[in-house]
Amino acid sequence: MAKVKNIDAFRSYCGTERTLELVKDAFKEEGENKRWGKCKKCKQMIMIDLSSVKDNSVSLDDLETADAIEYSPTKTFEVGNVIFHKGWEDFGKITSKEILSNGQKSITVDFQKSGTKKLIESILKQNQQSEVN
Repeated sequence: MAKVKNIDAFRSYCGTERTLELVKDAFKEEGENKRWGKCKKCKQMIMIDLSSVKDNSVSLDDLETADAIEYSPTKTFEVGNVIFHKGWEDFGKITSKEILSNGQKSITVDFQKSGTKKLIESILKQNQQSEVN
């Protein structure tokens, strides 16, 4: 098994799914598959049982690139869409969406060459809506 450095888990303290940094092994009597995870947002430590963690990695080898949508920050996307980033000349699959603290929407994309990146979504649509109000 590869050494995991970060893991996504639901944090009841934060009230959302957050990325946890796996910082150290648990006590020996608690089992080999348990590690301490530190929330990158609230800095709280929790015990993570790695045997119960699902592998949510996306297979990027078999992407249907023929149906890829060209990325633009003005477009709206859905989780599972395959996109093409023209500037990076890279294909990726959208794995999640979120609304940032400033109200802006973002998408998380696993790219074939560039790895995981967060990109802005629907930027002009939100700015136009605030001008109308």
